[in-house]
Amino acid sequence: MNICVFLSAADLDDRYTVPAREFAELLGRGGHTLVWGGSESGLMKVVADGVQESGGRLVGVSVDFLAAKARTNADEMVIAKDLAERKALLLEKSDAIVIMVGGTGTLDEATEILELKKHGKHTKPVVLLNTAGFYDGLRQQFQRMEDEGFLPLPLTELVFFAKDGVGALAYLEESAGLL
Repeated sequence: MNICVFLSAADLDDRYTVPAREFAELLGRGGHTLVWGGSESGLMKVVADGVQESGGRLVGVSVDFLAAKARTNADEMVIAKDLAERKALLLEKSDAIVIMVGGTGTLDEATEILELKKHGKHTKPVVLLNTAGFYDGLRQQFQRMEDEGFLPLPLTELVFFAKDGVGALAYLEESAGLL
């Protein structure tokens, strides 16, 4: 399965890097392909290293202004002209999406993916990997949106919140009929 992972390129502490590495190793050992922003820095590097060292493939989609930071030994690397094209290519090349910890770029990717799913533009499973409770506030906001009628379908049809990588991968594999 090609699994797109949206996540930070920042250098983060162990409470985020250790679970990210564990999830990456699960992907690699499971024979999955990581589809990601292609960066060779921060948490993106941690995940790419873990997938590659565990036997998985890497498909990167970088962007023109970040091409100098792109991983040089990915199995495939595409350089998009801008962020909009990058997001479209990441979605196109993936069978499922996992949103890990990140900043405004990750949040932008997450909300666009959920908006497209809400409007039926894709039916791929989406998981928010809630490492160390990072997305507790967002989950609360999404629940409020649902409760107050802002979402045209139940939150559970848009996104699955997983507390760890094992739960995230199990949900994706079950959604894809692999379990």
